Amino acid sequence: MKLLRQLKDFVTYDADREFYAKVFPESVTKVDLMRLRKMEREDLPQVLKIEANNYQYPWSENIFNDCFTAISYTCWICEDDENIIGYAILSVAAGESHIMNISVDPEAQGLGVGKKMMEHLIEIARKKAETMFLEVRPSNEGAIALYGKLGFNEVGLRKGYYPAANNEREDAVILALELVSLF
Repeated sequence: MKLLRQLKDFVTYDADREFYAKVFPESVTKVDLMRLRKMEREDLPQVLKIEANNYQYPWSENIFNDCFTAISYTCWICEDDENIIGYAILSVAAGESHIMNISVDPEAQGLGVGKKMMEHLIEIARKKAETMFLEVRPSNEGAIALYGKLGFNEVGLRKGYYPAANNEREDAVILALELVSLF
């Protein structure tokens, strides 16, 4: 699989971006140089590390493996050189899309990685769905701010959705983005 990806990278090499990054480094941001690609099973060790660093109750390897086999799911990673710095899982079915999981390595947070991945997911979903949904903890203010900037609106609340400390549960804010335009 890695050889196939290297071949694909060679064929789709962006010489202009590489040139400008070297000759006019101020014209290309670090985020511009990050690459999104489909997640592969061999990426899971790095993905699981990011998941564990970000969540007190992380997804298991089995959950990620199930995402690879679900027909309506696509799994993505964002990488900087050869390092995975973020990942996202998207489900698209029956005219709806749902962001199942999205996470950025703590060392790369605040650089625009989350926004880059979200914009990518929105473009994918726009081709097959009318609405995109996601859940987020009310305590995740940074993510809520990003989703708001991207046009998501609060449409509901799931009581006790997330596990929390001391056998408690935390609610989930349900956000939605309309993907179809009337114009």
